[in-house]
Amino acid sequence: MDLRTVCAKGTRNTRARRIGRGIGSGSGKTSGRGHKGWGARSGSSRRAGYEGGQMPIYRRVPKRGFTNARFRTDYTIINIDKLDCFENGSTVDLAAILNAGLASMNTEFLKVLGNGELTKKLTVRTHKCSRSAAEKIQAAGGEVILLETGSQPGGGTQTDEA
Repeated sequence: MDLRTVCAKGTRNTRARRIGRGIGSGSGKTSGRGHKGWGARSGSSRRAGYEGGQMPIYRRVPKRGFTNARFRTDYTIINIDKLDCFENGSTVDLAAILNAGLASMNTEFLKVLGNGELTKKLTVRTHKCSRSAAEKIQAAGGEVILLETGSQPGGGTQTDEA
């Protein structure tokens, strides 16, 4: 610790390393680049994932099968017991849940699950709701309003034709 760090008042700016200023500086002579080789030359840079010529891990690991990760739908999930903090008769939707600080994951869609008990009459506007959650909301005198999720995976609607 020295006078400069004591007076810094919490700033995080550190002084730049001065390279190539003699062997006493600790980064003189080769200036931290080592002896010869590709990294010692000017203009050298390595792409992300480069492993020194060895077969990189993204090519060593087998890639098989199908993944739907790019097209999955993310939901903000909340349980029934968390909704008990709202006032009786209020309308609960994703914006109200985020404003109340009950969930931190801000996605487009909301899903309500049935863990816990609900004692207040609430109108819950959600995109998905488990059967037990819907039963508990209706048993408390409230109602569940299912919202459209936009485009459903699979591209169409199901119809019953027998």
